[in-house]
Amino acid sequence: MSSLRISTLCSLPAAGLLAAMLLGPAAADPPEIASLTGQLLIASPNIGDPRFAHTVILMVKHDKDGALGITINRPVGERSIVSLLEAPGEDVSGIEGTLQVFAGGPVQPELGFVIHSAEYRRDETLEVDGHVAMTASRQVLRDIGHHRGPQKSLFALGYAGWGPGQLEGELARHDWFTAPEEPKLIFDDNRASLWEDAMAHRTREL
Repeated sequence: MSSLRISTLCSLPAAGLLAAMLLGPAAADPPEIASLTGQLLIASPNIGDPRFAHTVILMVKHDKDGALGITINRPVGERSIVSLLEAPGEDVSGIEGTLQVFAGGPVQPELGFVIHSAEYRRDETLEVDGHVAMTASRQVLRDIGHHRGPQKSLFALGYAGWGPGQLEGELARHDWFTAPEEPKLIFDDNRASLWEDAMAHRTREL
């Protein structure tokens, strides 16, 4: 997975549509939109896009402006936290440990995201549902490396994104199941069996 350029990322900018979706003021969803924020999106066995075959995605944002999620069952390797933070002038003294790296989705794989338990918070942290949150900054990696980070975390590159109404169309086409978010599934479950385990918790039948 050299195309992910793991060793050179973690400037973690949030620009354009991504910034607007994550950092912009919350807009009230119209009545016809049932938000899937905080839900798991589980690929149907018959999904037409091979990029999403057997994927499980944590929905971080879903409203009238579109949707954004992070795939949580596509591990691509393990890297030291120091190597993820390497940059000119970066102080990595005292940072320890490694992180498993996940392919979070096909959009902007140069961006990094940390999905984590909700007891950890920074100004830029986006709360997903009270149990899980997301932080996209270099400091969360520093905190993890200094043993001051969240109790549970998952580091991913890239994200899955949908424009306004696009995800609703895929749901109508029966491309996805949904299931309630469960921290055990996100952080602790065996990645090799996560799709099957998430399917067992699905609440939206095709």
